[in-house]
Amino acid sequence: MNPSSKSRIAGWIISGLIAALLMGPSAIGKFVDWEGKLEMLAKMGFTESTLFKIGVLEVGIALLFLFPRTAFIGTILLTAYLGGAVVTHLRVDEPIAFPIILGVLAWFGYGFRQPALFRLIGS
Repeated sequence: MNPSSKSRIAGWIISGLIAALLMGPSAIGKFVDWEGKLEMLAKMGFTESTLFKIGVLEVGIALLFLFPRTAFIGTILLTAYLGGAVVTHLRVDEPIAFPIILGVLAWFGYGFRQPALFRLIGS
C-alpha cells in the first residue's frame, strides 16, 4: 500500500467516525425524548421543534460531508454548524473543546481524502 492510499483510508476512517457520531448519538438525541431534555432545551434557549430541525440539518450536513462530490461543501457547512455549537456552549458557560476538535478533525479527514487540499494550503 502506498502512502497516498494509506492517507485516503485514514481520511475515510476519520470522516466515517465523524459522520457516525453526527448521525448516531448526536442526531438521535435530538429526535427522541429522554430524561432532562426539556431542562437542557430551556438552558440552551431552544424549543423542541427547533431541536428537531437542528437534528435534520445535522444529518443532512453529515451526508453531504460523506459523499465525495459534495464533501467540500459538506466540510464547510459542518464547520459552520460546529461554530454554532461553540457559540451556543459559550453562551451557557459549557466546555467548547469538543466541537472545535471535531471541526479540525473534519478538515483533516477531508484533507486526507483529497490530498490536493493540503497541497493548496501549503502553497
